[in-house]
Amino acid sequence: MSDSLDPVEHLDVLVVGAGLSGIDAGYHLQTTCPDAAYAILEARDAIGGTWDLFRYPGIRSDSDMYTLGYPWRPWRGDKAIADGDDIRDYIVDAAREYGIDEKIRFGRKVVAADWVTDESRWHVTVADVDSGAHTRLTCGFLFACTGYYRYDRGHMPTFAGLDDYEGQLIHPQFWPDDFDGAGTRVVVIGSGATAVTLVPALVEQCDHVTMLQRSPSYVAAVPYKNPIARGLEKVLPDRWSGPAVRWFAALGSQGFFRFSRRFPNVVRRLLLKGVERELPEGYDVATHFTPRYDPWDQRLCADPEGNLFKAIGRGDASVVTDEIECFTADGIRLRSGDELPADIVVSATGLELLFLGGMHLSVDGEEVDLSSRLTYKGMMLEGVPNLAMAVGYTNASWTLKCDLTCDYVARLLVEMRARGMTQATPRNHDRKVSAEPLLGLSAGYVQRSAHLFPRQGSRSPWRVHQSYLKDYRAMRMGDVIDEALELRAPGSSPRAGQADGSRILPV
Repeated sequence: MSDSLDPVEHLDVLVVGAGLSGIDAGYHLQTTCPDAAYAILEARDAIGGTWDLFRYPGIRSDSDMYTLGYPWRPWRGDKAIADGDDIRDYIVDAAREYGIDEKIRFGRKVVAADWVTDESRWHVTVADVDSGAHTRLTCGFLFACTGYYRYDRGHMPTFAGLDDYEGQLIHPQFWPDDFDGAGTRVVVIGSGATAVTLVPALVEQCDHVTMLQRSPSYVAAVPYKNPIARGLEKVLPDRWSGPAVRWFAALGSQGFFRFSRRFPNVVRRLLLKGVERELPEGYDVATHFTPRYDPWDQRLCADPEGNLFKAIGRGDASVVTDEIECFTADGIRLRSGDELPADIVVSATGLELLFLGGMHLSVDGEEVDLSSRLTYKGMMLEGVPNLAMAVGYTNASWTLKCDLTCDYVARLLVEMRARGMTQATPRNHDRKVSAEPLLGLSAGYVQRSAHLFPRQGSRSPWRVHQSYLKDYRAMRMGDVIDEALELRAPGSSPRAGQADGSRILPV
């Protein structure tokens, strides 16, 4: 990267990422502030983000499409739990319908962004993915819709003896186009949503599939179709049915989460009873489907129509709860001494997290240490001007929070223009605010990277509520500008006591 690059273009807003969040950002920008010149940079060559990248068998959403879909384009598909292909098509169709696809520049990766206070602009270094050449753009506002995990690799533990293994090893993030499982014995390592999705899909083309887990997760059978939502769609006019179904689904999922946190033992018993009903009598639920943690300490795994349980009941799939000692030429040796023969091993061992798509961030030449910053309303960084990021809920649909963020950013830009302001910077002046982890999950993929992420604060507006109702009130119904958001006009200085580069208190 060269510091001598001259900017070739200026934009009012630069959106990074053309996945679910980036398309939502484009809609709100062109709807709420149509005079703003914006572009979407996408490192890959397709729209869809996660839903274009992941192509493993059975790929689907754990969240219902009534809330994962956009409120401005309600989901009209038959399935509440949709397949990955349908979700990708939905995102692409939404982008085309509203002309957002015309704003996307593919094969462009943002590698660095430096805020220049004197200019009230971001200087953004962009790499051409194919050629590696760098160019520089400037923008008044930078909106990162990059998700929070790496696209170039997934998490792969170090397994002893892996070099001795003569079969095929696959990570779900990079599923081979020519996969052929006919007549094979497959072991899927993992117990999360990916493994729960893969196993029933693979039994349709493989001889037998074993889900090998170190410890169980909560798994619940759910219907593909939501009869209440479908009923609302039938009796209400189109202009009412979309919002009604969305609110019904959102409040239902949030209500279940709150109930789970308040009465974890009750929910644990209900979930385990549900598992017992789905599996053959006498099945060892205590070993294979009873987690060590409370419900919603990690995300709940949805099993559409109970397909995983059905595969186990038929004998097409099995669950082994043990630890891996090493790989052998023919499969996996376990700590118990047992061996699992495997022609194919699928390592559904999780993701690697990456904040802001890995871009290098600085303010007036000083590098921003992400781990030292609080998040403002879960969408901006303390002490960093004119930067927002779309981060969804961990306990509900990603899009519920993402859409609130996209709407807020667009209205913030309108408010700044109306006041003649060019900079908006979150500042924390409450010394009683303490720092806490940003993502409140105990899942391994979160804990491995938690120290690299910004933090949330113990009080609003630095608190990440994981509550759609609270966020809706604060971000959609409340004032756009509050005392924690400092606005500046060109050439002006911060008010007394609001120094640049504020830092959070130690944890």
